[in-house]
Amino acid sequence: MRNTAEKTLLKHYQRLGTEEVSNKAADDVVTIADTESEIMLAEGLAKILPEAAIVGEEAAHADPAIFERLSDKLCWIIDPLDGTNNYAVGKPPFGILLALAQGGETVAGWIYDPLSRRLCTAHRGQGAWVNGEKLAATGSGKDVPIAAISLVFVDKAKRAALMEHIAPHYTLVDIPRCAAEQYPRIALGQNDVSLFEKTLAWDHAAGVLFLNEAGGKAARPDGSAYRVDRHLEPGLIGAASPRLFDELAERLARMPS
Repeated sequence: MRNTAEKTLLKHYQRLGTEEVSNKAADDVVTIADTESEIMLAEGLAKILPEAAIVGEEAAHADPAIFERLSDKLCWIIDPLDGTNNYAVGKPPFGILLALAQGGETVAGWIYDPLSRRLCTAHRGQGAWVNGEKLAATGSGKDVPIAAISLVFVDKAKRAALMEHIAPHYTLVDIPRCAAEQYPRIALGQNDVSLFEKTLAWDHAAGVLFLNEAGGKAARPDGSAYRVDRHLEPGLIGAASPRLFDELAERLARMPS
């Protein structure tokens, strides 16, 4: 991951030409760095576990049939450049997200910040680590919990309901538009909870495992586990503790639909 970041992401950072950035979808861009990073990561991962399928964000965007590999016996999941919208305008945060899934369940995850060189790792049942030191999530400790609520993909009616019924219970902070930054913020005590609408595998597989292994809780609002082979379903809560998760989940359940 570090080698790929140096040879692709950092090479192009704040040096992109207009022809090296294109619109992938509404409010979503892709850069030459995304493409180069994914190719390099996929080639390296294929050497580590040749038997594992590979699902990369850009490859899946070009060929949706690749999504079917998420339920394979073994599958690498790659977000070659998370936070592309930030990266494209020359500002942080951005990062690389990698996960290894087995039969639709994440068993290992890595989150790398190329600028700070922070590496977050998690293996199922073995805990979470930051730069080699074991991590235990504690939350911010604030009387009013700190929340980052993503409204980017929420429809107008639900956005209004969230702001009326959920927001008053929290101190709201801006979302980083980068899951590779948001999950560490929760696990490291900067934020207490976060609410996501879109839950694509490359954005959330590594972060969900990392937060859960750190002692926090990331799951669907009804408490069910996040699975990468059901990543098109909306709604996901990340929280620094099970108690904070339950409080937000209960408020969401009472919110008028």
